[in-house]
Amino acid sequence: MPVGWLALLATPIAASANSPVLILPGMAGALGVPTATATWLVTAFAWAMAVGTPLMAGLLRRRGLGSVLRLSTALILTGTAAVAVAPWLPLAMAGRAAQAAGGAGLVTVAMSLAGSVRRMGVITAGFGTLGAVGPLLGSTVAGAVSWRAALAVGCLALLALPAVVRHADLSAPPRSNPFDGRGATLLVLLATALVLVPRHPLPAVAAALVAALLLALHIRSHPHGFVPAALLRNRTYVVYALLSCALATSYFTLLFTVPQLLRERTDWSTSVIGTGQLVALLVGSALSMALAAVSARLGRRKVLAVLLTVGPLAPLLAVLGPWPPLLLLVAVLAVLATSGGLATLSVYGTQSLPSAQRPTAIGLFNLCYQLGGAFGPAVAALIALGA
Repeated sequence: MPVGWLALLATPIAASANSPVLILPGMAGALGVPTATATWLVTAFAWAMAVGTPLMAGLLRRRGLGSVLRLSTALILTGTAAVAVAPWLPLAMAGRAAQAAGGAGLVTVAMSLAGSVRRMGVITAGFGTLGAVGPLLGSTVAGAVSWRAALAVGCLALLALPAVVRHADLSAPPRSNPFDGRGATLLVLLATALVLVPRHPLPAVAAALVAALLLALHIRSHPHGFVPAALLRNRTYVVYALLSCALATSYFTLLFTVPQLLRERTDWSTSVIGTGQLVALLVGSALSMALAAVSARLGRRKVLAVLLTVGPLAPLLAVLGPWPPLLLLVAVLAVLATSGGLATLSVYGTQSLPSAQRPTAIGLFNLCYQLGGAFGPAVAALIALGA
């Protein structure tokens, strides 16, 4: 299947996730709530992406691509309709959550069909690119049409469905073990608690520890359940998944702190800072695609060396860089590390696994990345408070 269709299937969710950034005050006014309360729309989207990813991967493993595509399409259309008519915040939150869960399913399908680091690189570079232009795109659409239309950009992914359906095998896989509902529930509870850590640190951390303990006990007694024990015993997979989470946490932290640091260290206007960061993120996304394209030639060790060099270098430059414009280089390095890391590490971590486990492995890998997206803004907030 042409990788362009897979990129179109997966990447609009990145623009949809970031489209509210610049239009939250207008959304809050339309829904009759304070801007701070309207940020729950962002939290609901992040939560549904986090928990939807492994759940959709489980559905893919049991029922095949056809079921995931049908459910994802229904969720996106239903969620978009809810957002389009919602007169109050709770219904809008439910709509955004449905959009995110549907988008998580499309991302899972695209990454499962990618098959190589180079093709995965096109998808993850698309994440970085559309994530970078998401705020500007959302603001432009909101100004031209409405904020409700700005939150519908994720529907663009549905344009890829005819090509994907034409090329992919939509048949259901052979029947497997009964669905592990308890394991799925405990994983959802753990992911939910982790996503809420930025808003309610103490109770969320306590809930996460309890959920993690219960999930560990469940996995021990059900080693072939929703979270396979063999997957967690695969040291390569676990290390790469945690590294992806660390890189994503660093990236999303810097995404929020670099503009603030530029305001403090330069006399640049807000528009200049926004344009500079946008260009930096686009350059970093292009470099991440280039890294994925040459990864086979470089070899795994050299790719890991690049990631382990560039990843820590970005925050170090942010703290120690003597020249303020170097902060734009920080943004380039951060998106290069996280997008290039997701493309390469997800393939390296799953290529040696049995084919039956790969959908689950990709789902849990993406969950680690999404958790980085939840942790990063929290770290940025702590940095801002300590400044």
